[in-house]
Amino acid sequence: MKVTIADYGVGNLHSVRKAFEINGAEVDVVTDMKDLLGSECIVFPGVGAFDSTMKRLAPYKEKIRERLLSGVPALGICIGAQILFDSSEEGSSEGVGAFRGRITKLSAERIPHMGWNSVVTSDPLMDGIEDRRFYFAHSFRGSAANPNNVIGVTEYEGREFSSFFRTANTYGTQFHPEKSATSGLALIQNFIDFAEDRI
Repeated sequence: MKVTIADYGVGNLHSVRKAFEINGAEVDVVTDMKDLLGSECIVFPGVGAFDSTMKRLAPYKEKIRERLLSGVPALGICIGAQILFDSSEEGSSEGVGAFRGRITKLSAERIPHMGWNSVVTSDPLMDGIEDRRFYFAHSFRGSAANPNNVIGVTEYEGREFSSFFRTANTYGTQFHPEKSATSGLALIQNFIDFAEDRI
């Protein structure tokens, strides 16, 4: 299966690419966001700010949203998940809008939240993963308008926030599976298997 990773000028593409290649995926990294419109599986990587991430995606956001909602398998990681929402407190750009709702500031004493925390979920993408602690590095979080889009939560400083999302065949993780050792690689393998079943 070919996985297309969006290079919109932010993020840690090397780690994401390597994680998918280790799990046997053929990876294509594209800098022209128009190339996402013909991809069979899309990955939106993350580390960055909302507006700068959306800059290259903006001209194609409606068509990308249509593709995602029509069932094209996709995975958004951290900022790559956040830009799939409608908007963000972090910037003024419109998001892709596959997940309805807004990105809001994390309610915590220590921001950014950086470190390992558990993801509580019953989604099949976590099947076979016993250690569900994943690596986080973020100051904002997704606030989904539809609670059915929230498939996992995480506790930080005694407060719970949504950390795992799904709509159609699009997943969003606030955590970084590519930085989460064996548990992260297992989740990426599960996502590859999931995507292959839907192509």
